[in-house]
Amino acid sequence: MFTELNSILSSSPDSFTPGEFILVSDRQSDASFLIHHFLSFYLRSRCKVVFLGLVQSFRHYSAVSQRLGVSLTQAKEKGQLVFMEGLKESLSVLIPQADNTESEAMNFLRDPPVGLRSLYEFVRSGAVGSGRAEEEAEEWGPPVLLVDDLSVLLSLGVNSGAVLDFSHYCRAAVCSQLQGNMVMLVRCNGEEEEEEEDGEEGAEALLKGLTHQCSLHLHVQGLPTGYCKDIHGQVEVCWKRRQGDGPHTQRNLFQYKVHDKGASFFPRGTSSAVL
Repeated sequence: MFTELNSILSSSPDSFTPGEFILVSDRQSDASFLIHHFLSFYLRSRCKVVFLGLVQSFRHYSAVSQRLGVSLTQAKEKGQLVFMEGLKESLSVLIPQADNTESEAMNFLRDPPVGLRSLYEFVRSGAVGSGRAEEEAEEWGPPVLLVDDLSVLLSLGVNSGAVLDFSHYCRAAVCSQLQGNMVMLVRCNGEEEEEEEDGEEGAEALLKGLTHQCSLHLHVQGLPTGYCKDIHGQVEVCWKRRQGDGPHTQRNLFQYKVHDKGASFFPRGTSSAVL
């Protein structure tokens, strides 16, 4: 959990805005450290977390979370965390075994044009499932959906329109109906100008659609001046709020440095490396 980022977003495990769709994106950089932050943040907030791990394994997230002071194994055992390991589930669908007991969440791999209804049903059942663990008799807070890389679905043959429909229905169920939160990561490779030349298909179209849906957008990118050992990149924070005279957008740009047990954030140009 990153204290400085919590201060920027005016949130804490004890006080955060419900019903938010937080979009995390990156270009020529790696924003996965923010997924680790939000995972530990919402577990500390005692929320019921549904995690779609489409890129990394449970073991990977468990190792990083241990450094952040959170045990994913205990969260799973208590019923607070529902983790779908996409790599393992995909293998079970593509190479079925006689004793296979996998869920049907990744069934779209057999016929990608069918859409992501089975994945949505997995999310919904995990989010609306009992918030009370049987053994510990603990009650969890509002549900949270985390997806570590939504753009991977494009590589699996799903078109951007179907992925946007999936995010829309998840937002309606998790954010609107259940007053929970949603965090999704999407990646865009290459320069923005190059991506736009390819038209409205692919990751750029997905990013554009998700940007319209979200209420908070964290866009991570590399430094325009190139590599620096003391500053790993910059993140643009964009808040979208509705006020009396219509929607308002506020943007702020921060630079960051990732550490072994977290990350530090600071206004552009205020790092000790440039002062």
